[in-house]
Amino acid sequence: MTSLSSFSPPPLTTSSSSTTQQRRSCVRHSFRGGACVSLSSVTVSCSTKEPKVVVTRERGKNGKLINALVRHGIDSLELPLIQHMHLPDLDRLTSLLSEATFDWIIITSPEAGKVFLDAWKAAGTPSVRVGVVGAGTASIFDEAVQSSKQYLDVAFAPSKATGKVLALELPKNGNDKCTVLYPASAKASTDIEEGLSGRGFEVTRLNTYTTAPVNHVDQYLLELALSAPVVAVASPSALRVWANLTASIQWDNAVACIGETTASAAKKLGFRNIYYPTSPGLEGNSCIFTPRLRGLWFHSIGIFAMTKLIKSFSYLQLQHCEVFWDLCVISV
Repeated sequence: MTSLSSFSPPPLTTSSSSTTQQRRSCVRHSFRGGACVSLSSVTVSCSTKEPKVVVTRERGKNGKLINALVRHGIDSLELPLIQHMHLPDLDRLTSLLSEATFDWIIITSPEAGKVFLDAWKAAGTPSVRVGVVGAGTASIFDEAVQSSKQYLDVAFAPSKATGKVLALELPKNGNDKCTVLYPASAKASTDIEEGLSGRGFEVTRLNTYTTAPVNHVDQYLLELALSAPVVAVASPSALRVWANLTASIQWDNAVACIGETTASAAKKLGFRNIYYPTSPGLEGNSCIFTPRLRGLWFHSIGIFAMTKLIKSFSYLQLQHCEVFWDLCVISV
């Protein structure tokens, strides 16, 4: 079963004014009722519940997490913090896939996987063997593998979903000069190529895309996000944007990170209440609760490990100790 790490328990949150509560009542995700509307960079729907979780991935990529949270009665607010942009190396990726053969293609994020698949299809779907950092990244290839089994082989994932462990464990399969193509974000660390090169691999890294802050964040929606108990982040880039947005205030609520790499970045940026799954590559449906009792409040951070899907983060704040939850397996 997946375990959950944290540096400190989440803080208590205080009630806001009735006026603010009324304003918030129509700006969050809940598909139990209400028409969907668009405000600036955020899509929201009406509900009488206050948002417990802020989801921050690029627009259009928060749906699975939002739906998983809603199915368990957890309201969320979508506030995209980053956007992806293609770089010139993307054209080179298509050419290399058409003209050369590599022993491994290494993919270390869902976005890198999507960018690679587009280039791979443009190159005519050549036969490739892919290594991925974890189950969330592997899920990007599910549909392509089903339709092109003879051409696309997702053949490796490390025992721990980090770039350093991948670089340590990637097999050479008896090839002294094992070649690796590594299409990645321009902001990705050098752990992969340095680790593999140190083991004798020949690594070609292509920076096929990069991340940048969104052009605009609606100030009213930002105010709502700042009051939510949890902000869920899936990359260090999103964390840096959130750090900039909160630099001038005393924001100290919980940060739920997709994995150890993002959690480490959160710690370096000065966040204190950081939670992340220590086994983000785990497959299967499970729920881990870490209850923390403080006075008459029961705090729980829940992480739902979904089969080959990005992890879902939730924060539940219960008013009375007498409230008990059935900690059975949650199927998402």
